[in-house]
Amino acid sequence: MRPTVALLKRSVWKGPNILPIAGLPSKLPPPPNTPMIRTQQRAATILPNFVGLKFAVHNGKLYQEVVVTEEMVGRKLGEFVPTRKRFSYKMSKNK
Repeated sequence: MRPTVALLKRSVWKGPNILPIAGLPSKLPPPPNTPMIRTQQRAATILPNFVGLKFAVHNGKLYQEVVVTEEMVGRKLGEFVPTRKRFSYKMSKNK
């Protein structure tokens, strides 16, 4: 199996699920002061040319900031923004 096919885990004829970002150079690092990209596409695959960019990913209620690093390449944007709050039992002080 080709490494890109195994990495993206999607049908070959469909291709990877990516964000179409207009004006984004393919191989150059992002310039400083690049504005944050707002998206609701949690299933979008992170590509190598996204490294260093800031995304605001929607979690169902609000947008949370994600800065893409090299370790995130090949994974999905939604993996880094939880959709549910953390649950914990509150201990009573009277006991």
